[in-house]
Amino acid sequence: MTVLRVAAVQAAPVLMDQESTLARVADLTRDAAAGGAELVVFPEAFVPGPPVWIDTARIWDGDEEWYGLLADQAVVVGSPATARLGDIAREAGVWLVIGVDERDGGTIYNTLLYFAPDGMLANIHRKLMPTGSERTVWGMGDGSTLRTIATPFGGLGGLICWENYMPLARFHLYAQGVEVWVAPTLATGDAWVATMRHLAREGRMFVIGVNPCIHADQIPASIPRPEALYPPEDRERDGGWLMPGNTVVVDPTGAVIEGPVRETERIVSAQLDLDLVRTGRRFFDPVGHYNRPDVFRLAVDTAPRPAVVELDLVGPPERGVPASIVPT
Repeated sequence: MTVLRVAAVQAAPVLMDQESTLARVADLTRDAAAGGAELVVFPEAFVPGPPVWIDTARIWDGDEEWYGLLADQAVVVGSPATARLGDIAREAGVWLVIGVDERDGGTIYNTLLYFAPDGMLANIHRKLMPTGSERTVWGMGDGSTLRTIATPFGGLGGLICWENYMPLARFHLYAQGVEVWVAPTLATGDAWVATMRHLAREGRMFVIGVNPCIHADQIPASIPRPEALYPPEDRERDGGWLMPGNTVVVDPTGAVIEGPVRETERIVSAQLDLDLVRTGRRFFDPVGHYNRPDVFRLAVDTAPRPAVVELDLVGPPERGVPASIVPT
């Protein structure tokens, strides 16, 4: 496959409402597929929506209701929510990449899920380092989820929001042959567009940066203390745009081919000629002929980091004798 039709979905989740947001995902994915999309990409933390209060309110004034709602509505991998997302991908016949708030035990992660057109969950990536106030909500991922996946159209991978600024994480994915890079984000403004252009030119790949777009009118009445969640003075300053959007698609030369789209919900579609990746790397391949492995070497720990690892270093202990003092 040398031509790929993609859709970056700039839209609003139904904040803190998993079921209603999944219904939105189904409708929007169906619309994108009807427009010819083979790869559909949703924003960061789209289900059930980002914890917007971390940037609009002081958490020490009390965010327990909001956080509790997020934890209740967060996605658990292997639950009916991920089964539903798989069904959405399968019914539309598309690759579906979507950001979720993933709850695992008592911790919530900023996670990107990749679903294949047959509905199978093909990859999970947890954001390595939450940024600033995000650390009050999200845990840190580990190296085990830094993977590019092989698809019929080439390597598919990417990073979430500001972890795109981590050069070693980028290089590790470049080395896995990524050709289509997804960058779901909450970042706004021209500086972020410049980042997307730099990554595309550095990696000689297509980059899909996709944002949510949320207006004050779209904050559900069911959200506790909506006036505190998005204060009136902030609404006036922002024109009511809690998140204005900033979706962009960039080609391997760094040229913007779609966007940036702001202050409107839109399915941003683009046709990607993947031959441009291969011809572009003739001039600059960051992990091939333009790399110097004799000078530089990257070591990456891709082992999972579970909370508990059971070690049996000395064999079964004698009855009644602690394992730590059994002679070897």
